[in-house]
Amino acid sequence: MSTLALDAQALYLDLLAGVRAMWQSDLHLAGVTSGGVWLAQRLSQDLGLNTAPGILSSALHRDDYAHRGMTAAAQTQLPFDVNGAHILILDDVLYTGRTIRAVINELFDFGRPASVKLAVLVDRGGRELPIQADYCAARISLPANQSLALARSDAGVFSFDVKDR
Repeated sequence: MSTLALDAQALYLDLLAGVRAMWQSDLHLAGVTSGGVWLAQRLSQDLGLNTAPGILSSALHRDDYAHRGMTAAAQTQLPFDVNGAHILILDDVLYTGRTIRAVINELFDFGRPASVKLAVLVDRGGRELPIQADYCAARISLPANQSLALARSDAGVFSFDVKDR
């Protein structure tokens, strides 16, 4: 495992600016476990929102569920009515698009939103499904045999971890 020379804190500030630019008063934040949840929580605080962001788990809708099984990740929690809501999904890294497809399916299990947008910290390419972020702080390339994930220290400082698979 190594730390990527990409500045996660600086990218978060870019993400914050991008979310502010697309902000509307009736927008609800929902983060994908776990990196997306960390981003949604920090954004909620930095935007001065009075409600906690939602948590979206991809576990039950993954197309590799039989292979991966249930993970210890948090379960979906949505503190708002999904029906008719405008929702911004947040994730740390967009890669194949399969996790986002799974969380959109999970979201629709709770109702029919008016709109769904996606903001990510990093888009690493490699899409296998036609899914694209409405906002992305950075685009990078990594070999397919490496994974990229957001890490958060006990003090709440973001960094990236690169792991060989």
